[in-house]
Amino acid sequence: MPGQTSQRQAYVLAPGEGRHYPMGRIAAVFKADGAETAHGYSISEWWLEPRTQGPGAHAHPEDDVFYVLAGTMSFLVGDRWVDAPAGSFVLVPGGTTHDFENRGEIRAGVLNFTAPGTFEEHMPAIAQWFAEHPPGTAGG
Repeated sequence: MPGQTSQRQAYVLAPGEGRHYPMGRIAAVFKADGAETAHGYSISEWWLEPRTQGPGAHAHPEDDVFYVLAGTMSFLVGDRWVDAPAGSFVLVPGGTTHDFENRGEIRAGVLNFTAPGTFEEHMPAIAQWFAEHPPGTAGG
């Protein structure tokens, strides 16, 4: 509405900027979460080196939305694997078992959107888990 102002500050990130969480052959870069979005949503990039397994099959109540930025990411949705090349969009409804991995020979990346915007709070524990359980080689 005209005349309304936001209490949050706008900001711009250059390519590669954000909060980085290296996890061996996987890297996450958080662009917005928590205070930046008034806890409404979270946006992050996830990059997997060639032939790298992802986090493993899991489910959570929130929808998971992915947009493939580069390479081809393979997604488990329910009980089916789908190959998604750059430009693909994948919506995984909350409660659906899912996973992702890079089965290709080049680095692959996705933009990930989750709501509410509190996902980054879990990243220190996730990074620690990957330090203790390095990602394996993706199959096909």
